[in-house]
Amino acid sequence: MASTLLPFLLIFPLVFVTSTVADVRAGNGTKQVPVVMWHGMGDCCCNPLSMGSVKKLIEQEVPGVYVHSLELGGSITKDIEHGFFANVNELVYMACIKIKNDPELANGYNAIGFSQGAQFLRAVAQRCPHPPMKNFVSIGGQQQGVFGAPYCIGDNVMCNSVRRLIDMGAYLPFVQKRVVQAQYWHDPNQPDEYKKRSIFLADINNENKNNPTYKRNLLNLKNILLVKFNQDHMVVPKESSWFGFYKDGDIDTILPMNETDLYLEDRIGLRKLHESGRLQFLAVDGDHLQIPRDVLVNEIIKKYFM
Repeated sequence: MASTLLPFLLIFPLVFVTSTVADVRAGNGTKQVPVVMWHGMGDCCCNPLSMGSVKKLIEQEVPGVYVHSLELGGSITKDIEHGFFANVNELVYMACIKIKNDPELANGYNAIGFSQGAQFLRAVAQRCPHPPMKNFVSIGGQQQGVFGAPYCIGDNVMCNSVRRLIDMGAYLPFVQKRVVQAQYWHDPNQPDEYKKRSIFLADINNENKNNPTYKRNLLNLKNILLVKFNQDHMVVPKESSWFGFYKDGDIDTILPMNETDLYLEDRIGLRKLHESGRLQFLAVDGDHLQIPRDVLVNEIIKKYFM
Protein backbone atom coordinates (compact mmCIF):
# COMPACT_ATOMS: atom_id res chain seq x y z
CA MET A 1 0.00 0.00 0.00
CA ALA A 2 2.72 2.47 0.89
CA SER A 3 4.38 2.08 -2.49
CA THR A 4 1.23 3.24 -4.29
CA LEU A 5 0.90 6.35 -2.18
CA LEU A 6 4.41 7.70 -1.84
CA PRO A 7 5.48 8.66 -5.38
CA PHE A 8 3.73 12.03 -5.36
CA LEU A 9 5.46 13.21 -2.21
CA LEU A 10 9.12 14.02 -1.73
CA ILE A 11 10.98 12.65 -4.71
CA PHE A 12 13.06 15.79 -5.14
CA PRO A 13 15.59 17.22 -2.66
CA LEU A 14 13.66 18.89 0.15
CA VAL A 15 13.81 22.26 1.83
CA PHE A 16 14.50 23.20 5.47
CA VAL A 17 14.95 26.26 7.59
CA THR A 18 17.57 27.30 10.11
CA SER A 19 16.97 30.18 12.45
CA THR A 20 18.29 33.58 11.48
CA VAL A 21 19.59 33.95 14.98
CA ALA A 22 21.08 30.66 16.05
CA ASP A 23 19.77 29.46 19.38
CA VAL A 24 22.74 27.20 19.93
CA ARG A 25 26.03 26.92 18.09
CA ALA A 26 27.91 23.68 17.59
CA GLY A 27 31.13 23.51 19.50
CA ASN A 28 30.22 25.89 22.31
CA GLY A 29 29.52 23.14 24.80
CA THR A 30 25.75 23.31 24.54
CA LYS A 31 23.25 21.25 22.58
CA GLN A 32 21.73 22.30 19.31
CA VAL A 33 18.03 23.09 19.42
CA PRO A 34 16.27 19.87 18.40
CA VAL A 35 13.95 19.67 15.38
CA VAL A 36 10.46 18.16 15.07
CA MET A 37 9.13 17.19 11.62
CA TRP A 38 5.62 16.31 10.44
CA HIS A 39 5.16 14.71 7.01
CA GLY A 40 2.45 15.28 4.41
CA MET A 41 -0.40 13.23 2.93
CA GLY A 42 0.54 9.71 1.88
CA ASP A 43 3.99 9.91 3.42
CA CYS A 44 5.27 8.56 6.72
CA CYS A 45 7.77 9.53 9.37
CA CYS A 46 10.67 7.49 8.08
CA ASN A 47 10.47 6.93 4.33
CA PRO A 48 14.14 7.01 3.17
CA LEU A 49 13.13 8.84 -0.02
CA SER A 50 11.42 11.68 1.85
CA MET A 51 11.40 12.28 5.61
CA GLY A 52 14.32 9.96 6.16
CA SER A 53 16.49 11.86 3.69
CA VAL A 54 15.44 15.20 5.16
CA LYS A 55 16.25 14.02 8.67
CA LYS A 56 19.67 12.87 7.51
CA LEU A 57 20.32 16.18 5.74
CA ILE A 58 19.48 18.22 8.84
CA GLU A 59 21.75 16.02 10.94
CA GLN A 60 24.57 16.48 8.44
CA GLU A 61 24.21 20.25 8.30
CA VAL A 62 23.65 20.76 12.04
CA PRO A 63 26.14 18.46 13.80
CA GLY A 64 24.80 17.01 17.03
CA VAL A 65 21.18 18.00 16.43
CA TYR A 66 18.37 15.69 17.55
CA VAL A 67 15.56 15.25 14.99
CA HIS A 68 12.17 13.78 15.90
CA SER A 69 10.09 12.81 12.86
CA LEU A 70 6.55 12.31 14.12
CA GLU A 71 4.99 8.88 13.70
CA LEU A 72 1.35 8.68 14.74
CA GLY A 73 -0.51 5.43 15.21
CA GLY A 74 2.16 3.03 16.40
CA SER A 75 3.26 1.73 12.99
CA ILE A 76 4.34 2.96 9.56
CA THR A 77 1.11 1.64 8.05
CA LYS A 78 -1.05 3.51 10.57
CA ASP A 79 1.06 6.63 10.14
CA ILE A 80 0.30 6.61 6.40
CA GLU A 81 -3.40 5.86 6.94
CA HIS A 82 -3.70 8.72 9.41
CA GLY A 83 -2.72 11.08 6.62
CA PHE A 84 -6.06 10.29 4.96
CA PHE A 85 -8.50 9.03 7.57
CA ALA A 86 -8.46 10.45 11.09
CA ASN A 87 -9.75 13.27 13.24
CA VAL A 88 -7.03 15.92 12.87
CA ASN A 89 -7.72 17.29 16.34
CA GLU A 90 -6.91 13.85 17.74
CA LEU A 91 -3.73 13.69 15.64
CA VAL A 92 -2.61 17.08 16.96
CA TYR A 93 -3.30 15.90 20.51
CA MET A 94 -1.26 12.74 19.90
CA ALA A 95 1.59 14.84 18.50
CA CYS A 96 1.50 17.12 21.53
CA ILE A 97 1.78 14.11 23.86
CA LYS A 98 4.70 12.65 21.88
CA ILE A 99 6.52 15.98 21.94
CA LYS A 100 5.85 16.51 25.65
CA ASN A 101 7.03 13.00 26.53
CA ASP A 102 10.28 13.23 24.56
CA PRO A 103 12.97 14.32 27.07
CA GLU A 104 15.17 15.58 24.22
CA LEU A 105 12.56 18.29 23.50
CA ALA A 106 12.05 19.46 27.07
CA ASN A 107 13.81 22.81 26.57
CA GLY A 108 12.11 23.63 23.29
CA TYR A 109 12.47 22.77 19.64
CA ASN A 110 12.30 24.07 16.08
CA ALA A 111 9.58 22.65 13.83
CA ILE A 112 9.20 21.96 10.12
CA GLY A 113 6.00 20.70 8.52
CA PHE A 114 5.47 19.47 4.98
CA SER A 115 2.19 20.04 3.13
CA GLN A 116 -0.70 19.23 5.49
CA GLY A 117 1.82 18.48 8.23
CA ALA A 118 2.59 22.21 8.23
CA GLN A 119 -0.85 23.38 9.38
CA PHE A 120 -0.96 20.47 11.82
CA LEU A 121 2.30 21.65 13.42
CA ARG A 122 0.94 25.20 13.54
CA ALA A 123 -1.96 23.78 15.56
CA VAL A 124 0.60 22.22 17.91
CA ALA A 125 2.20 25.64 18.41
CA GLN A 126 -1.18 27.25 19.12
CA ARG A 127 -2.58 24.54 21.39
CA CYS A 128 0.48 23.05 23.12
CA PRO A 129 3.01 25.70 24.15
CA HIS A 130 4.97 23.39 26.49
CA PRO A 131 7.65 22.55 25.57
CA PRO A 132 7.94 25.71 23.49
CA MET A 133 8.22 25.72 19.72
CA LYS A 134 10.86 28.28 18.69
CA ASN A 135 11.10 28.59 14.90
CA PHE A 136 8.37 27.19 12.67
CA VAL A 137 8.80 26.38 8.97
CA SER A 138 5.81 25.62 6.76
CA ILE A 139 6.77 23.88 3.49
CA GLY A 140 3.86 24.09 1.05
CA GLY A 141 1.31 24.11 3.87
CA GLN A 142 -2.40 24.75 3.28
CA GLN A 143 -2.61 27.45 5.93
CA GLN A 144 -5.90 28.86 4.61
CA GLY A 145 -7.09 25.46 3.45
CA VAL A 146 -7.84 24.23 -0.06
CA PHE A 147 -10.73 24.48 -2.49
CA GLY A 148 -9.95 21.65 -4.86
CA ALA A 149 -9.53 17.91 -4.34
CA PRO A 150 -6.00 17.04 -3.18
CA TYR A 151 -3.82 15.83 -6.04
CA CYS A 152 -3.28 12.16 -5.43
CA ILE A 153 -1.48 10.06 -8.03
CA GLY A 154 -2.82 6.66 -8.93
CA ASP A 155 -6.02 4.68 -8.79
CA ASN A 156 -5.81 3.45 -5.22
CA VAL A 157 -8.30 2.84 -2.44
CA MET A 158 -7.33 5.72 -0.15
CA CYS A 159 -7.17 8.44 -2.82
CA ASN A 160 -10.42 7.32 -4.44
CA SER A 161 -12.20 7.13 -1.09
CA VAL A 162 -11.12 10.66 -0.16
CA ARG A 163 -12.33 12.00 -3.49
CA ARG A 164 -15.72 10.29 -3.18
CA LEU A 165 -16.32 11.47 0.39
CA ILE A 166 -15.38 15.09 -0.36
CA ASP A 167 -17.65 14.98 -3.41
CA MET A 168 -20.48 13.80 -1.15
CA GLY A 169 -20.02 16.83 1.07
CA ALA A 170 -16.91 18.00 2.88
CA TYR A 171 -18.94 19.56 5.69
CA LEU A 172 -21.14 16.54 6.45
CA PRO A 173 -20.41 15.62 10.08
CA PHE A 174 -19.25 12.05 9.38
CA VAL A 175 -16.94 13.30 6.59
CA GLN A 176 -15.53 16.08 8.78
CA LYS A 177 -14.73 13.71 11.61
CA ARG A 178 -13.08 11.09 9.42
CA VAL A 179 -11.51 12.54 6.26
CA VAL A 180 -8.36 14.53 6.97
CA GLN A 181 -8.51 16.65 3.81
CA ALA A 182 -12.14 17.64 4.50
CA GLN A 183 -10.99 19.19 7.76
CA TYR A 184 -9.03 21.86 5.91
CA TRP A 185 -11.51 22.16 3.02
CA HIS A 186 -12.34 25.86 2.68
CA ASP A 187 -15.26 26.60 0.38
CA PRO A 188 -15.34 30.34 -0.50
CA ASN A 189 -18.84 29.89 -1.88
CA GLN A 190 -20.09 28.71 1.52
CA PRO A 191 -18.20 30.87 4.03
CA ASP A 192 -20.80 30.54 6.78
CA GLU A 193 -21.02 26.77 6.36
CA TYR A 194 -17.23 26.53 6.49
CA LYS A 195 -17.05 28.55 9.69
CA LYS A 196 -19.78 26.50 11.39
CA ARG A 197 -18.87 23.02 10.15
CA SER A 198 -15.06 22.91 9.80
CA ILE A 199 -13.83 21.11 12.90
CA PHE A 200 -10.14 21.91 12.43
CA LEU A 201 -9.08 24.73 10.09
CA ALA A 202 -11.83 27.17 11.06
CA ASP A 203 -10.89 26.59 14.69
CA ILE A 204 -7.14 27.16 14.43
CA ASN A 205 -7.76 30.26 12.28
CA ASN A 206 -10.20 31.68 14.85
CA GLU A 207 -12.90 31.92 12.17
CA ASN A 208 -15.89 31.20 14.37
CA LYS A 209 -15.22 31.75 18.02
CA ASN A 210 -12.11 33.61 19.07
CA ASN A 211 -9.56 31.78 21.21
CA PRO A 212 -7.04 34.37 22.44
CA THR A 213 -4.69 31.60 23.57
CA TYR A 214 -4.05 30.65 19.95
CA LYS A 215 -2.87 34.16 19.14
CA ARG A 216 -0.80 34.48 22.29
CA ASN A 217 0.97 31.16 21.72
CA LEU A 218 1.73 31.91 18.07
CA LEU A 219 3.19 35.27 19.02
CA ASN A 220 5.65 33.47 21.29
CA LEU A 221 7.41 32.01 18.23
CA LYS A 222 10.73 33.56 17.23
CA ASN A 223 10.12 33.20 13.50
CA ILE A 224 7.69 31.69 11.01
CA LEU A 225 8.83 30.89 7.49
CA LEU A 226 6.14 30.22 4.86
CA VAL A 227 7.30 28.41 1.71
CA LYS A 228 5.11 28.59 -1.41
CA PHE A 229 5.66 26.65 -4.66
CA ASN A 230 5.02 28.76 -7.74
CA GLN A 231 3.79 25.81 -9.82
CA ASP A 232 1.95 24.02 -7.03
CA HIS A 233 -0.85 21.75 -8.26
CA MET A 234 -1.71 20.23 -4.88
CA VAL A 235 -2.36 23.40 -2.86
CA VAL A 236 -5.36 25.10 -4.50
CA PRO A 237 -4.99 28.01 -4.45
CA LYS A 238 -1.21 27.96 -4.04
CA GLU A 239 -1.44 31.33 -2.24
CA SER A 240 -2.83 29.43 0.75
CA SER A 241 0.78 28.53 1.60
CA TRP A 242 1.27 32.26 2.30
CA PHE A 243 -2.11 32.65 4.06
CA GLY A 244 -3.77 34.06 0.94
CA PHE A 245 -7.12 32.76 -0.27
CA TYR A 246 -10.14 33.32 -2.49
CA LYS A 247 -12.39 36.24 -1.72
CA ASP A 248 -15.66 35.05 -0.20
CA GLY A 249 -18.14 34.34 -2.99
CA ASP A 250 -15.61 35.11 -5.73
CA ILE A 251 -13.32 32.30 -6.90
CA ASP A 252 -11.90 34.57 -9.60
CA THR A 253 -10.24 36.78 -6.99
CA ILE A 254 -7.43 35.61 -4.71
CA LEU A 255 -6.62 37.91 -1.81
CA PRO A 256 -3.02 38.15 -0.59
CA MET A 257 -2.53 37.55 3.11
CA ASN A 258 -2.53 41.25 4.05
CA GLU A 259 -5.98 41.75 2.49
CA THR A 260 -7.68 38.85 4.26
CA ASP A 261 -9.84 39.28 7.36
CA LEU A 262 -7.55 36.80 9.14
CA TYR A 263 -4.71 39.32 8.80
CA LEU A 264 -6.63 42.61 9.02
CA GLU A 265 -8.39 41.54 12.21
CA ASP A 266 -5.17 39.89 13.43
CA ARG A 267 -7.11 36.87 14.66
CA ILE A 268 -4.06 34.67 15.26
CA GLY A 269 -1.27 37.25 15.38
CA LEU A 270 -0.13 37.22 11.74
CA ARG A 271 -0.21 40.99 11.44
CA LYS A 272 1.86 41.55 14.55
CA LEU A 273 4.34 38.86 13.53
CA HIS A 274 4.63 40.43 10.08
CA GLU A 275 5.07 43.97 11.36
CA SER A 276 7.74 42.81 13.82
CA GLY A 277 9.73 41.08 11.05
CA ARG A 278 9.13 37.58 12.37
CA LEU A 279 6.98 36.33 9.49
CA GLN A 280 9.02 35.52 6.40
CA PHE A 281 8.10 34.28 2.92
CA LEU A 282 9.97 32.12 0.42
CA ALA A 283 8.79 31.37 -3.13
CA VAL A 284 10.26 28.35 -4.88
CA ASP A 285 9.92 27.52 -8.57
CA GLY A 286 8.54 24.02 -8.91
CA ASP A 287 5.54 21.87 -8.11
CA HIS A 288 4.49 20.75 -4.64
CA LEU A 289 7.46 20.04 -2.32
CA GLN A 290 10.00 20.18 -5.17
CA ILE A 291 12.76 22.12 -3.45
CA PRO A 292 16.38 22.18 -4.59
CA ARG A 293 18.85 20.92 -2.00
CA ASP A 294 20.76 24.22 -1.92
CA VAL A 295 17.57 26.15 -1.11
CA LEU A 296 16.71 23.72 1.65
CA VAL A 297 20.17 23.98 3.15
CA ASN A 298 20.95 27.68 2.67
CA GLU A 299 17.53 29.31 2.97
CA ILE A 300 16.01 27.10 5.62
CA ILE A 301 18.35 24.91 7.67
CA LYS A 302 21.16 27.44 8.00
CA LYS A 303 18.84 30.34 8.72
CA TYR A 304 16.42 28.74 11.16
CA PHE A 305 17.93 25.58 12.65
CA MET A 306 21.50 26.60 13.48
